[in-house]
Amino acid sequence: MYDNKVEDILKAKFGNDEKMAELVTNNSNLIWNIVTRFKDRGYDMQDLYQIGCIGLIKSIKKFDTNFDVKLSTYAVPYILGEIKRFLRDDGIIKISRSTKELSCKIKMIQKDYLDRTGQDIKLDELVKILKVSREEIALAIDSSNQPESIDKSINGDDDFCLLDKLKSNVDEEKQVINKIIVKDLLNKLDEKSKKIIMLRYYRGKTQSQIANLLGITQVQVSRLEKKILNKMKSELIHESVAI
Repeated sequence: MYDNKVEDILKAKFGNDEKMAELVTNNSNLIWNIVTRFKDRGYDMQDLYQIGCIGLIKSIKKFDTNFDVKLSTYAVPYILGEIKRFLRDDGIIKISRSTKELSCKIKMIQKDYLDRTGQDIKLDELVKILKVSREEIALAIDSSNQPESIDKSINGDDDFCLLDKLKSNVDEEKQVINKIIVKDLLNKLDEKSKKIIMLRYYRGKTQSQIANLLGITQVQVSRLEKKILNKMKSELIHESVAI
């Protein structure tokens, strides 16, 4: 996989057409790896490649160096999304049997891992277990997402449907990436540090409540929280520079 330099990404993002063309060329293998998942659908592969290039360009224009991901990883959902939008506009997407089988295997592994550990399995672990590429796994997971009616109620609330969500100005793709980033940072923490962050920011516990649960003082919780957040911030900056 080509090692994209952050300075090249920024130049392309802010209007350097030469760098943009260079990045598209250097990442052509990534695009083709995704495009080939859609072969035997009756479409010209070169046309799908051009659609995939549009997805890559969109990912470059929206790329944020604060994200703890490489461009090659960040671009996958954009490339996939652009191709799928094209196919959906042009006709019904047919999912291959092998992709469906892979999707079933992934679901079984995810459930088994969650039952045993209480945590979601990492993408790298799925790659090792199934011995397939990240792109194949991303496509298989995405293929299992069934289309929803825009009038379907959300969380049982008849007054709020998917159409309302689609009208939102929130950048949903950015939110997904942010969740992936935070999850990855949390997985790098030791169990005590992870527990403090989970209780503080996901369970809404006060420092005093956490102190009582852990058998330490509120001051200690405050110091630990600050130390953990600084560590996460440093890790994020370090990984962003390494992109």
